[in-house]
This record gives sequence, structure tokens and C-alpha cells, in this order.
Amino acid sequence: MVKNIGSIGIIALTISTLAYFSFQSNETFDSGKYSTEGLDLDYTVSLDVIDESTAPQKYNEEIFTPYLGKSFVGFKEALAFKESRGKYTVVNTYGYLGKYQFGKGTLKLLGVTNPDHFLNSPSLQENAFIANTARNKWILRRDIKNFVGKKVNGILVTESGILAAAHLAGPGSVKKFLRSYGIDNFADGYGTTVGHYMKRFSGYDTSFIKPDKKAKAI
Repeated sequence: MVKNIGSIGIIALTISTLAYFSFQSNETFDSGKYSTEGLDLDYTVSLDVIDESTAPQKYNEEIFTPYLGKSFVGFKEALAFKESRGKYTVVNTYGYLGKYQFGKGTLKLLGVTNPDHFLNSPSLQENAFIANTARNKWILRRDIKNFVGKKVNGILVTESGILAAAHLAGPGSVKKFLRSYGIDNFADGYGTTVGHYMKRFSGYDTSFIKPDKKAKAI
């Protein structure tokens, strides 16, 4: 009788053990695969969920800029967001075109003569931005050398600030701002000044851009 009970117990234990392991995954759980170590968790929120009528003004310039740090890509994307929210097909009320809001006169200097084609070509727009920045850097090379690191009208002058202001208002307006020590502070049709752009886009790494007097987009 005792032997029968013992045999039944062993059989039951064996069945229970087999049943338990039959429901287990053959793959061992590796918690390292789910670690957040080293990941960039600085998330942003889609513009579509923001009520712009109640959003703080700083949202328009800071929170929704892609988090790319102070790299050159961060510079151009931050500038594009300020100009057009990064949209390639935008034409503003003054006729400025694309992601970086180019005027037709500037585009001609860069070799672009077909505005419709320009609006529908993201790669051409990116090339135009690089070419225009290189051209502005050549025109402003002496001012970059003489003013970077100094303060003008309370604004610390950096190369990226100079190049951003030149994109807004042209290199001539930047020269006037720097050489008048902030007294001649050009504003565009929407009231944005050279000084504002110089401060807003300060401190980015624009060493990627090489000065080029004859830079072309195509």
C-alpha cells in the first residue's frame, strides 16, 4: 500500500514538472535588451496637439526644435523651424519660398531659376541652404574674425549667430549691425531683427561650412 502511494506521488510530481516546463519559453529573458542606458529620452510633442492661441511664445522657437544639440544639423533645423516650421512647400505672404524661406533674388545668385521646381525639391532646398551659408560666410569672413567672442548691444557674437542673421537679413545688414555696435538693427517684414537672430542662434557649430564666394545650389 505504501509503495503504491509512493509510486502515485512520483508519477504526479513528474506530470506536474513536465506540465510546468511545457509552458515556458525556450528563450531566456535578457533584461539588458530593455535597458534605457545611453538612450536620448528628451522627447518632443507634435505640433498638432498644441493650441497655438494659448501656447507660450517660447514654444514657437524652442520646445519643438528637433533635439540635435549644437551640431550643424541642429543649427539648420532650428533655423528652418523658425522660418517655416520645417515645411518645404511653404510660401509666405512676402513670397519667400520653402523650408528656409528664400527670396527669388537670392535663389538666382545660387543658380536656381525655377521657383516651382525649387518648392518641390527638398534636396535642392538643402543644397541652397548650404550654398547660401557658405557664400555668406565668405562675405562676412572679416566680421567673423573681428567680432566673434565680443558683445554687441549686450549680445555675445558667435559665428552661427552671424550666419543666421545673414540668412534673415542678408550679409550687408549684419555688417551694419556689427559695425554700428547694434545701433543699425534691421528688422524684416514681421519685425524680427538681426540682433534677435544673432542671439537666438548663438553657439552652434558651423565649422562644417567653408567660405565660398561662388557657392551654387546646382
